Amino acid sequence: MSGPNRSNIIDYVTINSASNATSFGVLSLTREYLSGTSNGVNDRGVFAGGSTTIYENVIDYITISSTGNATNFGDLTLGRYNLSAVSNRTNDRGVFAGGNRGGSIYQNEIDYITISSTSNATDFGDLTEATGAMRSSVSNGTYDRGVFGGGRRAGQSYINIIEYITISSTSNATDFGDLTIARIYAGGCSDA
Repeated sequence: MSGPNRSNIIDYVTINSASNATSFGVLSLTREYLSGTSNGVNDRGVFAGGSTTIYENVIDYITISSTGNATNFGDLTLGRYNLSAVSNRTNDRGVFAGGNRGGSIYQNEIDYITISSTSNATDFGDLTEATGAMRSSVSNGTYDRGVFGGGRRAGQSYINIIEYITISSTSNATDFGDLTIARIYAGGCSDA
């Protein structure tokens, strides 16, 4: 695990006004390759996983409307980095999927939390195959669907696979389709 990219800094921007980022606070651990989500309803953001000198299972949270340091929320079921996260407005659920535990050791775990109440994550189901480095995930907060795309799997460099889950009901991921090209570390967005 490389160290130079690790940070504990949280910045924020006001989305409807172009400007530079401003300091928000710090995470509970200095780490890299973590994932974050928010459900857009209860003013809470959560960050999970990442790597320090080990693969972290820590989950932190912040109150989005007021600057300050992150507070411990609970733990993932398994420490990992390069995981993806989605959430929905429907039932206050955050979901963390896939990730790495070093080199080409990829994970198929999907965990979930209730964003408005602190606790450890619970098993949600599994991806169709162990996948790391995907971090491209999206949900629109209206139709209760989380979508994960791209990444890396054992024996493959990059993949073009898209999978989906129904956020409010635990289950395994289902094939959705394919990206136009195989890729890792992609980003995603959606509208309501």
